[in-house]
Amino acid sequence: MNVYPFIAAEKAAAHRVTTACALLEVSTSAYYQWSRHEPSLRARADAELGERIERIHRDSRGTYGAPRVHAQLRRAGTRRVARLVREHGLAGLRRRRFQRTTTPDPQAPATVDLLQRHFDAAALELNQAWCGDITYVRTWEGWLYLATVIDLASRRVVGWAMADHMRSTLVADALRMAVESRRPLPGLIFHADRGSQYTAHDFTALLAGHAIRQSLSRPRQCWDNAVAESWFATLKTELIYRRSWPTRAEARRAIFEFIEVFYNRQRSHSSLGYLSPAEYEARKEAQPETAQAA
Repeated sequence: MNVYPFIAAEKAAAHRVTTACALLEVSTSAYYQWSRHEPSLRARADAELGERIERIHRDSRGTYGAPRVHAQLRRAGTRRVARLVREHGLAGLRRRRFQRTTTPDPQAPATVDLLQRHFDAAALELNQAWCGDITYVRTWEGWLYLATVIDLASRRVVGWAMADHMRSTLVADALRMAVESRRPLPGLIFHADRGSQYTAHDFTALLAGHAIRQSLSRPRQCWDNAVAESWFATLKTELIYRRSWPTRAEARRAIFEFIEVFYNRQRSHSSLGYLSPAEYEARKEAQPETAQAA
């Protein structure tokens, strides 16, 4: 085999490198050192961490930003995670502005606000205080209305109902589901706004029948029911607004899956120390046993 053509080619390449280095005023030794350069330990660590960040972002259905990603990693400083999130072109979803669904009842009884915006999960016991509200989802068939019940101690959605109307039976069905699944003791507080569905006689009778104390927001004070409003903002930002819904049945299935599979069991919650509601409840229920063992 004639090796001279290869030798000649190598010499020509070396000559081009030498010429280029001379023009750029860079030594040939520096060029060859650069050409053999391997990523630094930090660069390799960034690449590995970036892959983990992308996986966490993907598993969150594209909803997590830097704070929740960082909470999942439990390693690497927040600034570093935020930088890598930006470098990988990832971002959490942002909420739209609040829109009112329920209509206040001017004839509502003078029920007081028992919570006074005390929504701190750590200060509440499970099944001590619930909140409820109604929202709507646009489908090609028409509106789908969703009523939910949330345990304020864990932010878990413990009851829900969906229908093509927003009569009082809708919120009653959501409450019945919550009562059947949680079996609360007498004295539980149920908080809602002053919408006519929550002040209707059949709903207040349902509350009384289960020894549940009713609490209503003050007139024109939507933030008195801020947890319920926040939950609906999460649902719409992370699910509803991301696609169109041809049928009510399709929207029902997606909302059910979002609540039971993702939100209650997987999605980390900032007010719960970045645990999911199910994880937070498990830890909260285990606390008395831990204290006794100590």
